[in-house]
Amino acid sequence: MTSLNLDSEKYIKQFYIPSYILVPDSEKECSPDIVPECPLLVFINSRSGGQLGGDLLITYRSILNKAQVFDVGEESPDSVLHRVYLNLEKLKNNGDEFARELEKKLKIIVAGGDGTAGWLLGVVSDLKLLQPPPIATVPLGTGNNLPFAFGWGKKNPGTDRNSVLSFMEQVLKAKEMKIDSWHILMRMRAPKEGSCDPIAPLELPHSLHAFNRCSSTDDLNVEGCDTFRGGFWNYFSMGMDAQVSYAFHSERKLHPEKFKNQLINQSTYAKLVSSQGWFLASLFHPSSRNIAHLCKVKIMKRHGDWQELRIPNSIRSIVCLNLPSFSGGLNPWGTPNINKRRDAHRIRFEFHKGAASETYMRIDGEPWKQPLPVNDETVVVEISHHGQVKMLAVHDCRSKSVLDPSTPTTQEADERDSDIEDNSVGAEWRKFGAADTFRIPDEVDISTLS
Repeated sequence: MTSLNLDSEKYIKQFYIPSYILVPDSEKECSPDIVPECPLLVFINSRSGGQLGGDLLITYRSILNKAQVFDVGEESPDSVLHRVYLNLEKLKNNGDEFARELEKKLKIIVAGGDGTAGWLLGVVSDLKLLQPPPIATVPLGTGNNLPFAFGWGKKNPGTDRNSVLSFMEQVLKAKEMKIDSWHILMRMRAPKEGSCDPIAPLELPHSLHAFNRCSSTDDLNVEGCDTFRGGFWNYFSMGMDAQVSYAFHSERKLHPEKFKNQLINQSTYAKLVSSQGWFLASLFHPSSRNIAHLCKVKIMKRHGDWQELRIPNSIRSIVCLNLPSFSGGLNPWGTPNINKRRDAHRIRFEFHKGAASETYMRIDGEPWKQPLPVNDETVVVEISHHGQVKMLAVHDCRSKSVLDPSTPTTQEADERDSDIEDNSVGAEWRKFGAADTFRIPDEVDISTLS
């Protein structure tokens, strides 16, 4: 299609959602005659990409209904989706067939860094909707690993009208894929002094949430311990790479005016890699911070069967990766080899008192400094598979689905997913903590809902 066709009123109507769907109790416009082919909810982090996030927000609102474009800094995604889906249920209960059919076709665009995308994925997963919308990601961050893996690119996009319309056309034509979701649980002894929500000096990412209830299924989750839970879809990493990321984020927080575009951000990141001693690690990175000196690493191949991994003393970082690429496109997997394959249901890191007082961790691009035990205590980070969520992808993307005939298939996914429905699993394992489960209100007659 030409730019003129893309900018026509008829074409844009394919993405348009009427206000009465989005705003409860609003006056209904004249009844639409045709359900849009690709109705969009657009979530934008206006602080991502320097000025680009704000510019993108303005452009999307000039094309679509302003009520279907949201700044995540002004209203959280879980609040938006609760409101929209509650209104959809009420409309369907009143016999609104347009609302019923629109819900089936609803899609989400999220524009921001990998952390913003993970925030949306966690919310959609935790809502446990009967028809969860698939998600397309706009690369507004520095690494942009999720958009790159699903074919949306890794360079910050144009924010002008034609660029946005072109991206919307790609979303219209995109295919649905499922991505594995990974649950993370972190437990530590609460400090005797100072703030503990979150524990100072923690500044936890959006994807980690406090969980205060104790569970009878785990002897470590007792009074006096703090528990945080969350999820990731790109990676969890620990060690030297997270330390570099933490330095970058700290500098950006102190001097936001220096981080106005992706090229400058990537250049600054490269300088930090050098200054942190990535290439001369023996001089800049003490061996006390190497993984083997910090923690024990265990994997669960079968339920209840934990096996400790031997980590070489020279390893400075460890990455639990869910995608084909990492760190802006780097392929760490190498050539596929059956000897490299290990099937683990869970991964566990156990930190005890040692030579270091803290280490660095990050989830989907969001780093933090993690205090380590100073007495006879244990800090535990445990990762487990937790179902899947729907993504939108271009047709020649790097990621492959188990449903793709060209991809080797396994039977393990269904077996792993069954763990999360097991009643013997504590409540802290059943969700990411990003949103309350969506529930149909009592006044809605569920017998009329499909």
